[in-house]
Amino acid sequence: MEEIIVEAVGTVIGGRTEAFDDDWNTEQALIRLDATRYGPGSVAGLDAFSHLEVVFQFHRVDPASVHTSARRPRGNPDWPEVGIFAQRGKNRPNRLGVSRCRLLAVDGLDLHVRGLDAIDGSPVLDVKPYMAEFGPQGETVQPAWATELMRAYY
Repeated sequence: MEEIIVEAVGTVIGGRTEAFDDDWNTEQALIRLDATRYGPGSVAGLDAFSHLEVVFQFHRVDPASVHTSARRPRGNPDWPEVGIFAQRGKNRPNRLGVSRCRLLAVDGLDLHVRGLDAIDGSPVLDVKPYMAEFGPQGETVQPAWATELMRAYY
């Protein structure tokens, strides 16, 4: 496979300092964009959106702990073994996370957010405004274990 090099556009500041699974909607943090590469024009109009999609790296996950096969989400014996691409755990190839969060304010290159499930210091690889039309078209389906897992996540 071809190697891809990605440079962070910013960093998560504040919020949780340790990753634990639930109640992310109570967390507020900011995404500080890199002022050496971006100016105010890079966020012009972003404040008109209520939500963001944020791509970030799980920077504290040891690459040696990455899973590439099936496992039980959160180690729960009541849930089935599913492959890494059938779950959203942090110990995954490339250690990338994708999160939708509420945009509270834009202050220069600081994006104040709530519900971002990334921790303090996480490198932010991209920020996009959430547009409803990019959401799933038609009905969505997921297994019962996923619904149970997500019940207290946000």
